[in-house]
Amino acid sequence: MIAAALATRGALELPQADQALPTLVTTLLPVGLRGLVVAGLLAALMSSLSSVFSSTSTLFTWDIYRAWRPHASERHLVWVGRLATAALTVLGLAWVPFMEYISPRLYVYLQSVQSYIAPPITAVFLLGVAWRRINGAGAIASLLVGFVLGAGRLVLELVHGTERQGLPAGSVWAAIAELNFLHFAVVLFVVSVVVLIAVSLATAPPPREQVAGLTYATATEPVAGGVEAEERPADVERPGWRRTDLALTALLLGIIALLWIVFA
Repeated sequence: MIAAALATRGALELPQADQALPTLVTTLLPVGLRGLVVAGLLAALMSSLSSVFSSTSTLFTWDIYRAWRPHASERHLVWVGRLATAALTVLGLAWVPFMEYISPRLYVYLQSVQSYIAPPITAVFLLGVAWRRINGAGAIASLLVGFVLGAGRLVLELVHGTERQGLPAGSVWAAIAELNFLHFAVVLFVVSVVVLIAVSLATAPPPREQVAGLTYATATEPVAGGVEAEERPADVERPGWRRTDLALTALLLGIIALLWIVFA
């Protein structure tokens, strides 16, 4: 936003919109601060990669490999985690050539891939907190449908490419591949919500004690085997916290809608 304002007033030469940050860094900052900014960006990148590698190797080691080899020693599991991290690194490097078929801009690529993954998770989390009728069967069905649709969109984008136009022009598949990723995220979220509600209503509701303290309607109920009433935060016992949360949620949604309308 700062780069756009400076470029509009002629105080900054911005050749392309996706070069806003490097242009600001190289133009406005002195030599010492440039190094600090670049070091901070690299540190943030390495931190993100480290967290991804660590969490993925942990999931594989504890949820998959340990279930297959329950009697494996701790030392053995550590080595399995290291090998999983190395394999994940190799797979990540092998994926790099395919990134340009989705978008030649890194930020757009990251946001588009995230828009294929996040909507079903968001639907399950939001409805699971807001409505106690949601059950595990609906959550699993919604996540699976969202994953299949998101993966399908990703495959279509890879086949179609940004310049190759590999799918027949005017076909449904080409239209899906060319749909803006933000609009596809909205569609995927709506589909995930519909599947979640439909499957949850078609199956048995979860036991009340299972959702006690986990949903909006049961936030003040005691959790079986969980946090005792005297250990609860004081805000949970006051009825005003609901109105405050609703007001803050409405304010946040309004700000997001305003930003969407202004910068769309």
